[in-house]
Amino acid sequence: MNETSLPVPTVDGRMLTAAAYGPHDGSPVISLHGTPGSRLQPPPDLAVLERTGTRLITYDRPGYGASTRQPGRRVADAAADIATVADAFAVQHFAVCGYSGGGPHALAAAALLSERVTRCAAVASIAPMDAVGLDFFAGMSAGNLEEFDQALAGRETLEAALDPVAGAVAEDIYAFLAALRADLPHVDAVVLDRPDVTRLLASSISEGLRPGPGGWVDDDLALTAPWGFDVDSITVPVGVWHGTLDTLVPVGHAGWLAQAIQGAEGHLVVGAGHLGTLDQLADVFIWLAG
Repeated sequence: MNETSLPVPTVDGRMLTAAAYGPHDGSPVISLHGTPGSRLQPPPDLAVLERTGTRLITYDRPGYGASTRQPGRRVADAAADIATVADAFAVQHFAVCGYSGGGPHALAAAALLSERVTRCAAVASIAPMDAVGLDFFAGMSAGNLEEFDQALAGRETLEAALDPVAGAVAEDIYAFLAALRADLPHVDAVVLDRPDVTRLLASSISEGLRPGPGGWVDDDLALTAPWGFDVDSITVPVGVWHGTLDTLVPVGHAGWLAQAIQGAEGHLVVGAGHLGTLDQLADVFIWLAG
């Protein structure tokens, strides 16, 4: 099920690293991993891909894993990389799915690659920081509030804060996940205690931060700056999935996205937190297949 990673050169001389999971003849979905994360973030249960007939293609965003860093990148810049990855797998039309910090990057593809993207799913996704009518920080966990404050303070402050975290991940990823647990609501702590989710996050985050915190730093700076496109310009079908008890990305973000994107379908997962939406991926992939 897990293919050998594929190096993908970009037109500006960078290198992306991609991978694919699931049946070769399945419906193609390009998945955008969370922040931090890597291409090693398929569903916790790969049987979901077989059951839903999904060919899941993932890649390390610049600076994560084995992908070349791209300092100063915007969220909108992900669209060109997504198109390049699709070309490498000989896929012309595809759906996109973004989880957490990957959600805005999936929306960028929906906005800027409308001739190729069939559908877009934003799962536990952050909304723009400059979203009119959204209290961006309302209900957010202390850890994420601190991280966003560091991003707003500038690159040097953020790098100084995230560098020791990347070092801690390299030293003991499971100790890092145990520390993360303290910043989660009970419903997410229960999900994190599941071996399948622990293995998924451990492999994805370890690989993503293997070269250091650069990808994470660039993600946070891109997410807190103007994204480079307007979500109300999206014309392809969009589904927004979000747990009602999410504190890493509060549910108000989903409400704003569902209202701002014309025709978007909102799917609230009652009683779920940030990690609990991972259990909705079968429904998400079925929806993406149309």
